[in-house]
Amino acid sequence: MKNDTAIVQPMLRKTLLLVCLCSASFSAFSAEESSAQTLQPTKMQRYALGAQDVFTATKSGIESLFDKSFSLLGIRYVHGGDSLSDGGFDCSGLVKKVFGDALGLNLPRTAAEMAKLGNSVNKEELKPGDLVFFNTMRRAFSHVGIYLGENRFLHAPSTGGVVRVESMDTSYWSKRFNGGRRLAPEAQAAALPPAEITADAKP
Repeated sequence: MKNDTAIVQPMLRKTLLLVCLCSASFSAFSAEESSAQTLQPTKMQRYALGAQDVFTATKSGIESLFDKSFSLLGIRYVHGGDSLSDGGFDCSGLVKKVFGDALGLNLPRTAAEMAKLGNSVNKEELKPGDLVFFNTMRRAFSHVGIYLGENRFLHAPSTGGVVRVESMDTSYWSKRFNGGRRLAPEAQAAALPPAEITADAKP
């Protein structure tokens, strides 16, 4: 019994030491990463005062984003529209309205300007709440929508259309995809499952 104890105790001490070292390394890395993120300014700060408060919100912020988005389903497309008083929305007007009402962010007015904000995201890495951009007018970043998960996005399409949900897997959108931008922090977006889409909202 004494021999067993003599063997086990050093092993326990080594294990505890290893755990402590790993924990300390992880804490140092997290602190360094957090410091780097804090020191690095973002272009979003030029457009939204108090954006840091929004960015540190819980996933409820993105849930509000979806609530606002779905409340506008069926509203007709109006070129240059960015409020209900205009009779409808164009693509960037819709995104500006949703992010403004749900998160308090004052985004720029055009899709091309929005494409300069936040962090670039590949199609495979998109998360609910990201912005998705398309080339629909023979120029990059000429159309924008809000990613919902499962390769679906909400947008105001074009004249004669209404705010709706569509699949990015269709040939039309797949060929025109320019990339995504993440305005909300990754942890916040990652905490959410894909947005629930009702039967009425599906294309």
